[in-house]
Amino acid sequence: MFVLCYSGRMDTWERTYCCIDLKSFYASVECADAGWDPFEKLLVVADESRGEKTICLAVSPALKALGVPGRCRVFELPKGLKIHKARPRMRRYMEVSGQILAVYLRYVSAADLHVYSIDECFIDLTPYLSLYKMDAKAFVNMLRDEVMEATGVTATAGIGPNLFLAKVALDVTAKHAQDGIGVLDREAFRQIIWPHRPITDIWQIGPGIAARLQKYGIRDLGGVAHADIDLLYKEFGVNAEYLIDHAWGLEPCTIAQIKAYEPESTSFGNGQVLPFDYSFEEGRMILREMVDEAVLDLVDKRVVTDRVHLHVGYRKDTGAPGTRSSISVSHQLSGFTNSFEKLLAEFDQLYCERVDQARPVRRLNISFGHLEPEEFATYDLFTDVEAQEEERARQDALIEIKKKFGKSAVMRGTSYKEKARGLERAEQVGGHHE
Repeated sequence: MFVLCYSGRMDTWERTYCCIDLKSFYASVECADAGWDPFEKLLVVADESRGEKTICLAVSPALKALGVPGRCRVFELPKGLKIHKARPRMRRYMEVSGQILAVYLRYVSAADLHVYSIDECFIDLTPYLSLYKMDAKAFVNMLRDEVMEATGVTATAGIGPNLFLAKVALDVTAKHAQDGIGVLDREAFRQIIWPHRPITDIWQIGPGIAARLQKYGIRDLGGVAHADIDLLYKEFGVNAEYLIDHAWGLEPCTIAQIKAYEPESTSFGNGQVLPFDYSFEEGRMILREMVDEAVLDLVDKRVVTDRVHLHVGYRKDTGAPGTRSSISVSHQLSGFTNSFEKLLAEFDQLYCERVDQARPVRRLNISFGHLEPEEFATYDLFTDVEAQEEERARQDALIEIKKKFGKSAVMRGTSYKEKARGLERAEQVGGHHE
């Protein structure tokens, strides 16, 4: 995700951007591979082995036409319909996404393309319209036709003079366009988007922001555009600036600025929803697996950390009335490290001190903050440097083996215990089976 920045420039209507989305991407790939038409086949992408409460990752356009939402749960699917359920294949979806990006890159420079997600990207069309002697719609249609021919996946698009309007054109107006391409200019934005409701259809306006606006009777972007500016700044602080800019269709941030952006601080981590109730000790075992996996990532990236964060979620119907369903705790280390032994000890202490042993564990998340290059690693008088070097040599060897033979090639013994998750997760991509 990138931060939208205000530069004081008001001439944001001079360029031409498009935002291209691959329609019901995962479901479309499954249909294309099976030789089915996604506009006729009733299909969902969902792992039934995780139970009826599992979320459908994608729904075919044919099912959406029947009113089925794109992110429903399996038990919410209409009864009495013959719905094909495809198990997620994340590696395949990544492969097809790569093929589609290769199509775009035959016509535009990587410098003018920003990948927003596995199925969505922005392209600055400005330099290419005169080069290919096409208008924006014709150029985008050419890209869509090439994608369809190469992969069998249908794409929709939004076109606008800045990133924000291109995205809103995709999300709002493309749905009603016969050719699947939405177009917004200054006049169309005010006529179509200002009165559009719900306001949560607008990019980067979620239910929380919508609720805060509704307190003042504001229910659409037109209301934001004509609201008292002091009131908006009082409610949203500096973030009101982005909201006001967007209400007037302004977005000075460019793809070049996105690519040049460097965050002041970095962090990473991983998390998982457990398939059933785990006891305190079983959750502790899962925590060890997760720390092991995450620390290898730290070593592979050649970074160290001095900040750890643990989040544990309980089964919601447990605990005394009024108690929270989860705990979150962070801890500042005395120095920078990527040692498994040191970081495991920190997480284990947080877990043992803060987790309620009587409540079943259902979710675990860990993260490392304030990442720095390995040169910042800290040692003190009590550090066993020789032991640290031996641990590092083992970690480097494990990383090389896993890269060559797969993540499950070498696993700790605890990952073969009952209810352990490490072995299964090592064979998944993005938390799903390949």
